Amino acid sequence: MARAQFQKGQKVWVECVGAWATIEKVQPVWAKGFEEPVRVTYDVGLGREFAASELMTAAEDGAGRDLGVWRVLRARNKWQAEEDCLHHPQPGTYPVVVTDTADWGGWRVPGAEYDRDPQRIEFQARLITAAPQLMRLAESLIALAAEAPEDAPPAVLDLARQARSALHPVVTVAQEAQTSPQSPAVAA
Repeated sequence: MARAQFQKGQKVWVECVGAWATIEKVQPVWAKGFEEPVRVTYDVGLGREFAASELMTAAEDGAGRDLGVWRVLRARNKWQAEEDCLHHPQPGTYPVVVTDTADWGGWRVPGAEYDRDPQRIEFQARLITAAPQLMRLAESLIALAAEAPEDAPPAVLDLARQARSALHPVVTVAQEAQTSPQSPAVAA
């Protein structure tokens, strides 16, 4: 069964077109013997009907999400002596990205992988730590372009589209995990 996820007059981002639109009509598709619609599509005035999976609102694209402060901690490399890893940026340790206030949870790298290219792993740790700020920056750019797309310079609109494309897989996966029905094995 399907339920309407958007309402008439609501502003939505049409992902496949790459533009903001307003829901003009909510179109439920009914089937005999069912109490609820089997499918709901939306007319946004772009020439065809769109499914809910093709549309997003500002609330769905991560607005208001608090990711906390991610940081890099140093873990002691207990498998190697400090003198054996002098080519490392900080000998005797490796980076651990912590995404939780309790200093656990996040990203770690196996020691063998760190030994292959310590500079690359250090860079990745710093990049992952900056991810929440970069996400907020991308969301702000998208919101700025959405406020008045007709007044925004083409370069800003292009950057906003790129930001939306970059965030889409991150947001979509998280959204699907939250809204997907439980399997019978999990529910039992």
